[in-house]
Amino acid sequence: MQTRYDVLIVGGGMVGSALACALGESGLSVAVLERSLPVEFAPEQAHDLRVSALSIASERFLHNIGAWEGIASRRSCPYKRMKVWEHDAQKAATEFDAGTIGYSHLGHIVENRIVQIALLERVRQLKNVDLISPALTHRIDYSPGATLVELENGDQIVGRLVVAADGGDSMVRQAAGIGVTTWDYQQHALVAGVSTAYGQEDITWQQFTPTGPLAFLPLSGHNASVVWYNTPNEVKRLRALSDEDFLAQLHQRFPAELGQLTGLQGRSSFPLRRQHAQQYAIEGLVLVGDAAHMINPLAGQGVNIGLLDAAALAEVLLAAHMAGEAIDSMAVLSRYEQHRRRHNLMMMQVMDGFYHVFSNDIGPLKLLRNVGLGLAGRVSPARRLVMEYAMGIRGNVPELAR
Repeated sequence: MQTRYDVLIVGGGMVGSALACALGESGLSVAVLERSLPVEFAPEQAHDLRVSALSIASERFLHNIGAWEGIASRRSCPYKRMKVWEHDAQKAATEFDAGTIGYSHLGHIVENRIVQIALLERVRQLKNVDLISPALTHRIDYSPGATLVELENGDQIVGRLVVAADGGDSMVRQAAGIGVTTWDYQQHALVAGVSTAYGQEDITWQQFTPTGPLAFLPLSGHNASVVWYNTPNEVKRLRALSDEDFLAQLHQRFPAELGQLTGLQGRSSFPLRRQHAQQYAIEGLVLVGDAAHMINPLAGQGVNIGLLDAAALAEVLLAAHMAGEAIDSMAVLSRYEQHRRRHNLMMMQVMDGFYHVFSNDIGPLKLLRNVGLGLAGRVSPARRLVMEYAMGIRGNVPELAR
């Protein structure tokens, strides 16, 4: 069986499903191919290990496409403050508070699965969008204006415009022959879910060390997420510790005011790498999210810039469709690439700068980062700039995310 669509989105994760929602009720026929659907949410379930710090811009975009209510009705944790330090959290910490620039919060910590569930819930409500799952891709034949995706069950789906939203190892990108530039950070991230004696907090904590930062992210109830960046060997050692010994290591690292960590819910780890596609678009095909770029997760901006990709691409496609332009043409797709590639490259360079300045023990750089953190915490324009970038509201923000 062969089915044709105006827009064929390969990958129904957070970015791909957000794009589908943004194209809802547009007059374009849209399909989303997703390998497997997330497990449905139940309030009694333990928090997932994979969480994201959604920025204000991401929240606005999700609200504008009809998905935020589905997130808020399940569970999320708003945070209004960020505290960062290097040696002494009591004496030399820098704190950022959303209230100082007139906002109620900086963002929300949300489990990735809940974001995807809410988005797919919205997708199912849209008459012009088909969700096809399970959809295991067998082969992809790229052809401008008529790219064919054949599934393992034999179904053939043709897209006038194919969107690669299938992650860092994108099959779509590879089928189109688009190369990537990759750099290994020589650093792994360990993520852990912990139970806390204190109830839900409104602050994120981040300590910078020569081997990488250690972050503490609040979740709803008596729960939190810990992200520990370190060398591959040290992460391997930490994963091998007993639950009790691992919690003891965390207690040594974080200030006493965080309270007692009462249990460990799980641990996982993954290597860090930077990756950037050499181009975001060719005729009839376009990349979004991790298929286009993978960024150091140091400041939690990966999913946020992916959602901004979806917002920007949707705006370009909707405007072109209304104007009677060919949505699969380079004349149209190049507008998206010009809009997003420059911004994403800037964010990657900023994160690389953070990585080099903070992940070492070189004297001059230690002085630089201490001075920088101090100034950012004290000088009002610098404080506002840091918070606005973290909130995603600084720069060329798509209309759908405003």
